Amino acid sequence: MRIMVKEGTKYNNPIVIEGLPDVGLVGTIAASFIVEKLAYKEIGHIESDLFPPVMVIHDGKLKNPFRIYSDEDGRIVVVLSEVAVPPKAVYPLTAALADWFHKIGTKQPVISVKGLPVKNRMDIEKPEVFAVGNNGDAVAELKAKRIELLEEGFIAGTYAMMLRECSKKNLSAIALIAQCYPVYPDPGAAASAIEAVQKFVTPLAIDVAELLENAEEIKLKARDLMQQTALSASEMQKGMEQDMPIMYR
Repeated sequence: MRIMVKEGTKYNNPIVIEGLPDVGLVGTIAASFIVEKLAYKEIGHIESDLFPPVMVIHDGKLKNPFRIYSDEDGRIVVVLSEVAVPPKAVYPLTAALADWFHKIGTKQPVISVKGLPVKNRMDIEKPEVFAVGNNGDAVAELKAKRIELLEEGFIAGTYAMMLRECSKKNLSAIALIAQCYPVYPDPGAAASAIEAVQKFVTPLAIDVAELLENAEEIKLKARDLMQQTALSASEMQKGMEQDMPIMYR
């Protein structure tokens, strides 16, 4: 796992926002919208032989699908991906990212944006956002921001491992989890998640109205990634069945 960053990149106790593909593509949609609307600059990317052999093209330019962005002052760093994370890459990817966050002096907490699938999503006008913190400080901050904690259950996938790996580096980390469609890209859930992120990042003034207005277009563009992510999640689930806590089987 190789994190490649442009030489001379400066960091100013950055807050990290991580949006990797997951259920509803909430993190990817939210992170991409933040980067686009605030015109963050691309500062690097992530390479690995564990990733699929894919590159993406935007405005005629060839790009790595796993990219890293930052604002001009180096106060905010955004990590996103346009391809699903293969199950075998979850552990090395999250470990490498947590190590890098520690090296650049990340301002706590690290923020992961994810989806929480709910069967009655069609009946929910504005998705709620729940949260998980990886230590006492993170939980205290979530309570101070009046974000409801996920009290019971279990979490899996990239954001579960991100919380764990950040703990190993003594970094506070939180997962903001928005109610979303189980099998469709969900811009509405991403909008709710962005509003929650804004409680932690004061300069992040983003109007999510445009995200909601273009919801159908975003859903169409994200169809293939959603299918890839669902397949990856299915493969991961097969490997987890025996490891799942008994009370949740």
